[in-house]
Amino acid sequence: MNNHLKVLLNGIIKENPIFVLLLGMCPTLATTSSAINGMSMGLATLFVLTCSNAVISMLKNLIPDMVRIPAYIVVIATFVTIIEMMMKAYVPALADSLGIFIPLIVVNCVVLGRAESFASRNGVAPSIFDGLGIGLGFTFALTLLGAVRELLGTGKIFSLNIYPEQFGSLIFVLAPGAFIALGYLIALFNKLQKKESTN
Repeated sequence: MNNHLKVLLNGIIKENPIFVLLLGMCPTLATTSSAINGMSMGLATLFVLTCSNAVISMLKNLIPDMVRIPAYIVVIATFVTIIEMMMKAYVPALADSLGIFIPLIVVNCVVLGRAESFASRNGVAPSIFDGLGIGLGFTFALTLLGAVRELLGTGKIFSLNIYPEQFGSLIFVLAPGAFIALGYLIALFNKLQKKESTN
């Protein structure tokens, strides 16, 4: 298998930031009250992760070791500012819905962790594929969690009615529902992983 494809799939399945590494729990639990919110947060993080990985990989030999982390944060903050301004300009309702969690991508341990553990040690192309893989894994996890919570809480997915709202359980739209749904999804993901590894 092509190395780039392997790096890409690794981020989606084996090193899924939510279901396997359990990183970035704050935006995961806070922004997934609906599938569209989860997907939007995931795509914003995907953009920041891919772009910052590419730039950090290019600059890795120019950044002095003692200012490594502050330099990474400046690079990440640049792309977060770009995505935040774009969202406010083109999808203001969504930007309002995600609120403070867009600027908080700067300190998301998924983004900073990949900059430190992968982009600073590898070439530009593998770093881009790593960013895409981890970003797609993060987006998949947030969208799935948002869809499950929205379906169980309101009877909708992406605002499409699946069953009448009065049969939904309000707890899944609230914070405790995020923990319950995430716990079951992690258990299911791990069970499927183990089943796949034994075959």
